[in-house]
Amino acid sequence: MLKLFEGPSIIYTVLGIIVFAAALLPRLLRRAPVSMPMVFLAAGIVSFALLDYLPSPDPVKYEVVTTHLTEVCVIISLMGAGLAIDRPFGWRSWSTTWRMLAIVMPLCIGVFALLGYVFLGLGLASAILVAASLAPTDPVLASEVQVGEPVDDEEGIDREDEVRFGLTSEAGLNDGLAFPFVYLAITLSLAGAGPDAWLPQWFAVDVLWRIGVGVLLGYGTGKLLGRLFFSSRADSFRLSNHSEGFVALAATFLAYGLAETFEGYGFIAVFVCAITIRAAERSHGYHRVLHSYVEQLERLLSVFILVLLGGAIARGLLDTIGWTDVILALVFLILVRPLAGYLGLLGGQAGVREKVALAFFGVRGIGCLYYIGYGLSNGDFDAEANEVWAFVGLVVALSVLLHGVTATPVMLALDRSRRRKAAIEGEGEAPRTHV
Repeated sequence: MLKLFEGPSIIYTVLGIIVFAAALLPRLLRRAPVSMPMVFLAAGIVSFALLDYLPSPDPVKYEVVTTHLTEVCVIISLMGAGLAIDRPFGWRSWSTTWRMLAIVMPLCIGVFALLGYVFLGLGLASAILVAASLAPTDPVLASEVQVGEPVDDEEGIDREDEVRFGLTSEAGLNDGLAFPFVYLAITLSLAGAGPDAWLPQWFAVDVLWRIGVGVLLGYGTGKLLGRLFFSSRADSFRLSNHSEGFVALAATFLAYGLAETFEGYGFIAVFVCAITIRAAERSHGYHRVLHSYVEQLERLLSVFILVLLGGAIARGLLDTIGWTDVILALVFLILVRPLAGYLGLLGGQAGVREKVALAFFGVRGIGCLYYIGYGLSNGDFDAEANEVWAFVGLVVALSVLLHGVTATPVMLALDRSRRRKAAIEGEGEAPRTHV
């Protein structure tokens, strides 16, 4: 008897459909209140619920695979985010970013660590790990609220809008800057709560050294590659003349590998490398080639991970979740992040509507999954591993749903508002948008 829906053939068929959908859906859904992550998360749930013979993608059982798969996806997305930012680096021009990093992220970590400790009953180390994992805005799943492809004219560079720039630059840097708090959780799980023994070393190594090495090696790698791409005297090495986009992958792995070799934060190095390459020849069209390649690769990896996350949910990842967990997850997404974001942006250059959007769209995603996998595999959290994975999986799934439904309508409304304001003030076109 033929088994039409069993064996590798149906898996290849499903994979083909998924990849084709990954190419088609961004165009079909660009004005709909439905995001691509929502579709593929649902596809994963349905596929693994119906196809019983598929192996369960349990992130606890396959911890190492989960950690490295999400790691690769995040660093590729960080390269894409850095290459996409048109605004030149500066303390004043990036003031929104510094507020989000210096005020909003630590505030979210502190508040949610307390909530996790009190209401979820997690140990202190686990509560800090969950809070640190959920704090960063995700650079992978937030494409609807981030800047689009890089432009190659100065007029376009000057029109980059504050919301998309702020969320993209925040996502690019806070994935690395959340790492000291992950290491804090790991240290607490191994050494206990007595700070005298570990606090000086944690601050010197995990904060100062690792951040400094990430910034310096990212900048140095970006400078070297920028000169190679755009200024090399030998045509064979001036890669901007050859339009080979896969070189962006080499830059990603080189910056990440060097930083990790010298015990720095590779996430920071990759993003700094990307914005340094972008600054080397800001109006060159080669940036579009690099960004396009990275974006396509990032999309494929994120689709694969979302399908697996949906599969984990279908196979029982959220079985231990209760109403307290659901309420606390919604409190974080709807109250903690938006309130912390708005407080951190008070007095900044963004308008009221822009502040609200920046505060609300703290998308949780694949970076959260990486941090949880990394923390659990390097610390002593065995007693609470399943509970931690279940709660973080719940928050990511709710974020995909909540932000996926609201992103397109909200960003379209902001774009219309900017166009009306520009028309009234006679300032020409509104800021460049990405829909």
